[in-house]
Amino acid sequence: MSITGTTTPTTSIPGLVAGTYALDSAHTEIGFTVRHLMTKVRGTFREFAGEIVVKDSLEESTAAVTVELASVHTRSEQRDAHLRSGDFFDAENSPKMTFTSTALKPEGDDFILAGELTIKGVTKPIEFAVEFLGVEQNAYGQKIIGFEGSASISRKEWGIDFNVPLEGGKLLIGDKVDIHLDVQAALQD
Repeated sequence: MSITGTTTPTTSIPGLVAGTYALDSAHTEIGFTVRHLMTKVRGTFREFAGEIVVKDSLEESTAAVTVELASVHTRSEQRDAHLRSGDFFDAENSPKMTFTSTALKPEGDDFILAGELTIKGVTKPIEFAVEFLGVEQNAYGQKIIGFEGSASISRKEWGIDFNVPLEGGKLLIGDKVDIHLDVQAALQD
């Protein structure tokens, strides 16, 4: 990856330098939680790539992530296969989910990361509440950054509307999906 910024310090966060940071897939988790009957099902995606381009002015920074939908993992192969099917992600015909940021806005000590989320060819706006966790140097001498993020979406808005009606008008699967991010990214040379 090429660096699209310089390596000069940014003015808002001590130790943070402008540049391109690649997501570290070994230390990053992209996950979700959705209601199933009375419990919550948690899942993650095992294959993804992305970068964060930190600018001298943090508000001009950008992020882009691509997730392989076939890599969904919920600790149940049967459920994972169903999630990959046309009832949910349709991973064979729409293999990728993408996020592209459109704005980064400070909110107190944290940030709101706005962007566009595309699933199954449907693109909708989304906002993540983001907590910046800091700047460190890893064992290989690379500058790394970390943050946690969360957002909630209605899966129906992205055309993921499979469900099973239950007695009393209830549904098997909830519409609300909570997305959670635990991210570590390394500055690229």
